Amino acid sequence: MQALPREMNEAFVSPPRATYGRPDWAVDGKDWPNRAHSRFIRVGKWRWHVQIAGQGPVLLLLHGTGAATHSWRDMLPLLAEHFTVVAPDLPGHGFTDQPEIEGMTLPGMARGIAALLQQLGLQPLIAAGHSAGAAILLQMCLDGLMAPRAVVSLNGALLPFASHGPGRSLFAPLAKLFATNPFVPMLFSWQAADSKVVERLLASTGSTISREGVGYYARLARRSGHAGAALKMMANWGLAEFSSKLSKIKTPLLLIVGSQDRSIPASEADRIQRLIACAKLLRMQGLGHLAHEEKPDETCDMIVTFARETGVFEP
Repeated sequence: MQALPREMNEAFVSPPRATYGRPDWAVDGKDWPNRAHSRFIRVGKWRWHVQIAGQGPVLLLLHGTGAATHSWRDMLPLLAEHFTVVAPDLPGHGFTDQPEIEGMTLPGMARGIAALLQQLGLQPLIAAGHSAGAAILLQMCLDGLMAPRAVVSLNGALLPFASHGPGRSLFAPLAKLFATNPFVPMLFSWQAADSKVVERLLASTGSTISREGVGYYARLARRSGHAGAALKMMANWGLAEFSSKLSKIKTPLLLIVGSQDRSIPASEADRIQRLIACAKLLRMQGLGHLAHEEKPDETCDMIVTFARETGVFEP
């Protein structure tokens, strides 16, 4: 395992106190998946929740919009057998503080994750991201904020919303409108008190996950602070400029897609593969947008195999 610097003892701080609308570690996190590996780390003014486990080459995991580290609940222990796994909650998500608007943009989140890694003294040799998390990883590569040997995109959201189909071009403006109305996150959280609402929302992605998994999503969705952060992220998520630079990616990229993804059409992976010369595509048949939660063992095997192919385990 890559050793953590002595300064880390000063970086670890107590979990945040409960604030109105924000997930409370003492309540919402009391039985959080892989809680034994959770740490709270201050970087500047902001406090991050991050899980670190395992030994070997550093693997950075980034979840998608509206999720948190629970998304890796089954994968983290398996990947920790091969890697030093670093899995943070994105800004404003889960138990990580929410920064100003700039920190909720794609470049802003990329810089935030880079600052967290610098504080940890860890340099990823491989990185995997789900949905918007994949875009953050590639933005970090484009901006020179990290230089891994391999990147894995799990149903990555890498193209502008307008390309997803009729009407999707209205998505970002609507999210911006909702994000500026403080009552919208509160209304959503009120509806999320009924777990069946969250279950239907997750099912609309084309995935069927365990009742336990649905419960973690519902737990966070009931907190207006978490829901509001997801809206702010979507409202400020400009992919047009980002997607225009995808052809510049030189890092070996594995595109893992669920064939039944209803959030991001699987056909988009074909377009991305044509844009990025070093991209390899694997399809998980019959699975949806949360394919990595439906089949964690299979997903981990794909990541480990790709790591071997790209020399991540070389001394």
